[in-house]
Amino acid sequence: MGCGKTTVGRNLARKSGRKFVDMDSYIEEKAGMKVSEIFEKYGENRFRDMEHEACLELADTKGLVIASGGGAFTFQRNIDAFRGKDKIVLLDVPLDIIKQRLKNDTTRPLLQRPDKDEAMRQLYEKRLPIYLSAADITVSGKSTPLKTAYAILNAIDTQEK
Repeated sequence: MGCGKTTVGRNLARKSGRKFVDMDSYIEEKAGMKVSEIFEKYGENRFRDMEHEACLELADTKGLVIASGGGAFTFQRNIDAFRGKDKIVLLDVPLDIIKQRLKNDTTRPLLQRPDKDEAMRQLYEKRLPIYLSAADITVSGKSTPLKTAYAILNAIDTQEK
């Protein structure tokens, strides 16, 4: 959460001639409700099942730049859905920058707690090693979204040579 997946993804799609898909928006459109409403009405487990269905569908669609939900790649079944079909890119952003970006956010269900900073720290420490092991490419997400998109394109190009 807060690493810039959506913003960088839009830039990357524009520069690579691919279509951009935000996975959470994709799920919301299919469900007819916001992610927060899905969490509230059906719980996190049902949302994760919907997220997995989205991973399976999107992984089989060519020509996309996909911004996954923050928790999608903490599940091996979602990593497996994408593995070998295209590159999984990790935007590596330090926790202090993420906290700054999310300080006024009220839309993320997992952060709707009084101890928001502690929740972010716990998620970050739990998820980062999983993200690192899932990623084909790791790029710093500290720069501007456009520079980060170019860094991803360069990393992919370098890896394919």
